[in-house]
Parts: sequence; C-alpha cells; structure tokens
Amino acid sequence: MRAPRLTRRSFFKTAAAGSVAAAAAIGVLSGCTHSGDEETSEPVVVDEDSAENIIDTFESVDLTLAEEGSWSLPLGNVLHPAEGTWIPVTTAGSSAIPMVKASALSLASGQMVEVVPEPVGKGATIVIYDVRCSDYVFAWVELDLQSRAWALYAAPFSGGALSGDAVTLWEGDADYDPAPFAVAGRVVVWQVQPSTSGTRTTESSHCYLWHLGDSEAKSVLESPGRFATAPTASGDAVVLTPRVRADEGTFYGVTAYSLSDDLETRLDQLVMPQNVRPFRATRVGERFMVSVEASYSTGGLLGQMGTYVGTADGGFFRLNREPSELGCGHGDVVIVKSLASYFVIDLAKRQYAVLGSADRSVDYGDYPAREGECDLFVTYATVKDADTGYPATVSVRTFRL
Repeated sequence: MRAPRLTRRSFFKTAAAGSVAAAAAIGVLSGCTHSGDEETSEPVVVDEDSAENIIDTFESVDLTLAEEGSWSLPLGNVLHPAEGTWIPVTTAGSSAIPMVKASALSLASGQMVEVVPEPVGKGATIVIYDVRCSDYVFAWVELDLQSRAWALYAAPFSGGALSGDAVTLWEGDADYDPAPFAVAGRVVVWQVQPSTSGTRTTESSHCYLWHLGDSEAKSVLESPGRFATAPTASGDAVVLTPRVRADEGTFYGVTAYSLSDDLETRLDQLVMPQNVRPFRATRVGERFMVSVEASYSTGGLLGQMGTYVGTADGGFFRLNREPSELGCGHGDVVIVKSLASYFVIDLAKRQYAVLGSADRSVDYGDYPAREGECDLFVTYATVKDADTGYPATVSVRTFRL
C-alpha cells in the first residue's frame, strides 16, 4: 500500500501548564491492510415491499424509558458521542484565544472538567476542532483555520484528566480532510481521505488504528475513493463504509470489523445498491443501522430515504423518516433521531414510542451523545429561557435502555 502523501515529521511540542506535557509523533506505520479489491458481498437490492415499515406495522405505545439523570451546562458546550462514563465536550473559550477547549462530562456525577484547555499547536488561528474519548483515551483534532492544516492527537485519560503525554497520530494539510475518528477502549481508529477540493482527489483513502502505548499505528483498510461515513465504534466492532467493487461501479460496503484482532476479521457486510451512498452507519448487536438521506431513482428499498435496521441475510425494518444523527441501542431496542424527537423502537415486541426533545429546545435541536451499542442513552440540547426566549443553557439527559 502506498501511504498518503501527508506531512508526518517527528517533532516535540510543549503545551501550556495543566494541559498536555508533551506531544510526540508516532513511529512508522505497520500492519496488514484490507483492500477494496478483496472479496466483497453482492450488492443488496431489496424489493420495496419486502421490508417492514415500522410506522405502519408496529404498535405505537407510551414511552417506557425513564429519565435517569439530568444536568444543565453553560451555553457553548457541545457533546460528542462516547461509549463510557465520560462524554467528550467542546467548550467555547472565555476569550478569543483559545476559541475552543476540550472538556469531559462525567455521567456518574454530572461534573464537567477541562481536559485540554488550549491547543497543542501554536498559533492564533489553530483551534480544537473535534474530540472523542473512552474511559481510557482522550483524542482530539486541531485545525488551522487559515491554512486548513490539521493534526490528530491522543493521550491516556483517567478520572477526567490526561494521565500521560499526548502523541501526534497524524498530520495533514488542506489537501486532506480533518480526520474523522472514533475511540473505543484503548484504541483510536481514524480515516485519512483527500479533500474534494484539493489536489489529491484521485488518491485512495485509508483507515488507521492505534493502541494506547504503542509507538506505531497500523494501516488497516484502503478504500479506492472516499469513505461514505465516519468510523463508528460499537461494542466489539468498528463499522466502516469504504468503496468496494470499484471495477464494477460506485458501491459502498457498510462493513463491521472486529476490534479484538485490530479489524482483521470482517464480521458482516452490507453492500449498498450501486450509486447509493449511506448517510450514517453503525451496528447494534448483530444488526446494521444504516440511514439514507435522499431517494434514488434506482436501488430498490435501500435507495429510498429513511433508516434501515437489519442485515443482508435477515432482512430489514424501515423507519420512513428523514434521517438526522447516528442511531444507537441495546439488544432489540434501537433509538433513531428524527427532526424533533426520537423513535424508541422495540423490534422484538414490534412496538415504538416517541421520546420528545427537551422542553424549549426545538429551535436549536436535541442531539444524541451515543452511537451504536449502549445501554444508557444520552442527549443534549440548547434550551431557551422561558421568559426571554433567548438561549439559556445546555440540557443533558440520560435514559436507561
């Protein structure tokens, strides 16, 4: 495999006191790479009458999820999906520099703490762009707003604070998009793909994996074109959507790989109909959750707008609503966000209920901070003051599945 032409110089950077002690670049890449040329499943074209429409065939019932916890955070906090007891947060800075800080919210206590109070990179135009974490690793992307150069960092994380030095996992320039990434346990998975407006548009995209404490990352997947969605960690799997069957046309393979052997084992795959690009993709148990944001003239059922839950072999359930964020769930219960609420669907009981957005948040939206496998659902929303009608706080709610 030819590695992407990115700047990957070795360097050391000293961050501000109280944040990251040092950041060192990882070593060379190693590992075996899956290729888009490997054997893939046949494209799945499902007849439009062969999948159950949840709204039409399931029983509508009262919501059975009970709110387990709730907290109010200051305005300017945005939660990001995570698997554990800590939720990563981007926090608006109290001044222009730094513009954004990286924080974490404890679901056990409701306490929010600063984790990376300022960017590792030096420069007035560098900001913390995106964050993810598990209960063991905290990772973040920094972006130079002027040059569009970016870097992905990771550090050990424990008890709401970094517990060791950060390392630089990757650096890229404006020819490559800031890396979409996911954190699961002690592993970081990220994608490097050419920007649609850069000079590398014809190059392949790649996915990499790094274990906490390792001196080098592994190259795990090559896609002959851009991935359709960001990587998603769900239980013991990572879901990726590379281009497949490239010699036959434009096909995307929604694919679950095993985390236990660094994505060497393919657990399941759903090859979308030709030219149908999935909008979001994850996995709950052994079922895929795939959403399509537009209706295509071809492709059968999977070419129609909506969210699909199931497998190529076992068939699908369809929620005929415009998709929004990534779904999540546990066992036979899945949660899918619609524009102003959430559908809580019990596939075994063939029932669904509606979880409303937080009060006075519809104008700004209520969003999930979970994706894939979870047994505690987390949402956050910017809510308005009842008297003034202006944004007042960020409301966080948790629900046990």
